[in-house]
Amino acid sequence: MRLTQRQLLTGVGLDILLGDPQWLPHPIRGLGFLIEKAEEFWRGVRLPLRVSGSLFALSVVGVSTALVRFTLPRWSVYWIFSLLACRSLDAESSSAIAALQDGDLAEARRRVSLIVGRDAADLDEQEILRAAIETVAENLSDGVIAPLFYLALGGPAGMAAYKAINTLDSMAGYRNDRYREFGWASARLDDLANFIPARLSAALICCCAPMVGGNFRRAVLTTLRDGRSQPSPNAGFPEAAVAGALGVQLGGLNFYRGVPSRKPYLGETVRPLDVSVFQGARRLLYACTFIAVVLVCRVRK
Repeated sequence: MRLTQRQLLTGVGLDILLGDPQWLPHPIRGLGFLIEKAEEFWRGVRLPLRVSGSLFALSVVGVSTALVRFTLPRWSVYWIFSLLACRSLDAESSSAIAALQDGDLAEARRRVSLIVGRDAADLDEQEILRAAIETVAENLSDGVIAPLFYLALGGPAGMAAYKAINTLDSMAGYRNDRYREFGWASARLDDLANFIPARLSAALICCCAPMVGGNFRRAVLTTLRDGRSQPSPNAGFPEAAVAGALGVQLGGLNFYRGVPSRKPYLGETVRPLDVSVFQGARRLLYACTFIAVVLVCRVRK
């Protein structure tokens, strides 16, 4: 089904203007409900966990994609608007930094805990800044560039398929006793779906670095050197690109439910982590979104 440039630009514009308003039902909440019910069903099927988990992931992606496709083209603008996360990513991360600037460390910790998986109760100012910048970098790919990439390939239904995979990973892609086997397919699908978008995001960040006062050459070199160093096969690329572009060092020690997890460092400390660096990450978010939208318009022309 043909997606018009007017529909695309209207959907993106609504996301930039409104973000994720609480009064509007969000499809990710419905997707979460679908995942919970599908997990109950497939766990009840007497099959090896890896097999039932694979069928679970495929069924969620298939149902989500079919439901969105059934509503097209009438709801195209709504799906584009609701499945992008540029404004909400900016608003939620900026909220934590605003509390930090107000001197309310406890509130900054609370707000940053809403957007990161690491323990936030004991984070100091530098660690809150690092958490917010890393979140903007990683979710620039997951929340903006990847959905636009799949929109270019498959329209709003392609977007929905990607968001289903991404949400499956966030709910079932864990390496714990409950999900190590059952969630294996969900995690692998997410790795595969993000392979190109993560690297495309890094390339966009490098290209946009001079537009926000960053360094193109350092962004490229840091991405090439550090992008593959993280446990995730994809998350390190946009984070390394941001670290290089802004001249800061990301990565290091985090705690998850009290358990320490040290990730390799990304980039080098050319400048200290401060609020101006976070503002640079925000500018990169919007610059990359703009370029990506222009590219999608050309592809869908």
